[in-house]
Amino acid sequence: MSASIIVLVEHLKGNIPEISYEMLGAARKIADASGGKVYALIAGKGSSALASGLGAADVALVLEDSSADVMNDDILIEALKQAINEKQATLVLVGCTNISFGIGTRLALRIGMPFINWVKDIKTTEGEMVVTSALFGGKVLSDIALKDKKGILGILSGAFPPDAGKIAKQPAIEHIAKPEIKSKVKFRSLIEPKAGDIDISRMDVLVSVGRGIQSQDNIPLAEELANALGGAVSSSRPVVDQGWLPLTRQVGKSGMSVSPELYLALGISGAPEHYEGMKGAKLIVAINTDPKAPIFDFANYGAVVDCLEIIEPLKEEILKRKGTQ
Repeated sequence: MSASIIVLVEHLKGNIPEISYEMLGAARKIADASGGKVYALIAGKGSSALASGLGAADVALVLEDSSADVMNDDILIEALKQAINEKQATLVLVGCTNISFGIGTRLALRIGMPFINWVKDIKTTEGEMVVTSALFGGKVLSDIALKDKKGILGILSGAFPPDAGKIAKQPAIEHIAKPEIKSKVKFRSLIEPKAGDIDISRMDVLVSVGRGIQSQDNIPLAEELANALGGAVSSSRPVVDQGWLPLTRQVGKSGMSVSPELYLALGISGAPEHYEGMKGAKLIVAINTDPKAPIFDFANYGAVVDCLEIIEPLKEEILKRKGTQ
């Protein structure tokens, strides 16, 4: 049975994130195997200009709205519902991001399709489609068979290669009307966090701290290590939530995306939300007391030890080799 697939393409300030290309590539592979079509739905300000670059899709469904830097979820859900009905789509892919996070669940309720979140793999055979969902921060992997190969999937960033979705051809463009619905939510403006003293996205070395740092009093230890390495301190979300570091130091889905030469993770478990922000690092070194922490699945090197026991000896060894001690 051929599959019509709709991919919700995200964009912000004229940029399409890698997760959208990952989903397009995954959809393209499924559609090619079944003889189906891929539809890329892109909405909001600047959508028309960006649609021509969605070459992995057969058709780009463009909902241009010059008044919205970020499209209202209510409008997106209604637009997706209409597109699913008109294109007879059996599969919908949305990203597990802070832009699309709540759309999958609400859309599933509206149209009666199953929704599976945290998807990191999709396997298809002639008889069935099985998706793998990473639960509890990736500690549990659950394989779920989709009945009739129908469903809405929340795709984890980094699950699929983005290059597969970057095909150098122009899709057919189909402009769609903005749904006439009454929404209690109205977009006013995009508020970005104020720049901090350090832009962690530009650093070549990051020493990133998580819950394992245990206390705000231990943050200076990480700063001393970062200084020895010629880098800066960043963190996972729990550290920022505790008020130990400002939001500008947070790495992850709700923070900054970074791509340093070295990412030294101290006491960070490696939840999918955090991985999304640091997956671009060239070298990842993880230190955690839990040998089953998800971060060890994608770290280049790792040590199962309390990070507080290793920070000082590591700093001293670095300074010794640099000849400053």
